[in-house]
Amino acid sequence: MLHTLKKFVIAPALALAATATTLVVAAAPADAAVVSVRVKGALPARAGAANWWTQTRTVKNKAKVTVTCRTTGQYLRGNVRRTAQWDRTALGDYISHAYVSGNPKLPTCVIPAPAPAPVAAVPLGPTGTMTNEQFLAASIPAAQQSQRETRVPTSVTLAQAILESGWGRSSLSANDRNFFGMKCFNNAPGSYAAGCKSYSTQECTAAGVCSTTVATFRTYNSAVDSFRDHGMALKNLSRYAAAFLYTNNPNQFVAEVHKGGYATDPQYTTKLQALMAKYNLYQYDLTI
Repeated sequence: MLHTLKKFVIAPALALAATATTLVVAAAPADAAVVSVRVKGALPARAGAANWWTQTRTVKNKAKVTVTCRTTGQYLRGNVRRTAQWDRTALGDYISHAYVSGNPKLPTCVIPAPAPAPVAAVPLGPTGTMTNEQFLAASIPAAQQSQRETRVPTSVTLAQAILESGWGRSSLSANDRNFFGMKCFNNAPGSYAAGCKSYSTQECTAAGVCSTTVATFRTYNSAVDSFRDHGMALKNLSRYAAAFLYTNNPNQFVAEVHKGGYATDPQYTTKLQALMAKYNLYQYDLTI
């Protein structure tokens, strides 16, 4: 007799909802498990271990699915358990373990490390005439390397680089390879920057009143140095610590970075989330 199941609640709230579904696990060898859907509904399988990844297919009611390994992804509160575990299927997509009845011993998924990007893949800096597509392609390797070193989601780094530099066309980024508006403090460039330079900038109050002022910004020898400095600043400054509770939820990560004082623009979170969604920057996030 089929059990009636309640629809699940997803946490964090910004994640996309899926149809309520439970997978029932049958006996299987140690390196794989056969699971069967036993619900009134269907389970979305996704390209990555989070609900913001593209849905690859729908696991139909009572269908059998083979899963081969487990990985850490978006934390979900399902109708079976609360967990950040996701199970990779034999087809290479993922299902949330929060809706799997039973707990098979699955090995950890081994994800091959991407081949090192050639130096030419990340230019020393934009010329100011790059297309949006060229800017994004040139930024991905540096953003992903930053995620490996600091756990800052690649999608967040890319969105901030796009917004702060105007797709690499601002004077600060084109001339001084500063893609994130990183400032100098007491004329000290920090560990990764080569120097400091003054630029006009817009500063806003909490009430949303903005005015033009002059600030001192960091200059870099290469884009790689700028991306690395950005990631390390978020990782090491205590005011951004709350963001690292959400490394698997880029939308909430940027909200916490904004709360930590990264930008004075009251619409900063909204603008970054809009960029991540419009250009599907989530697809470049690494599963770490």
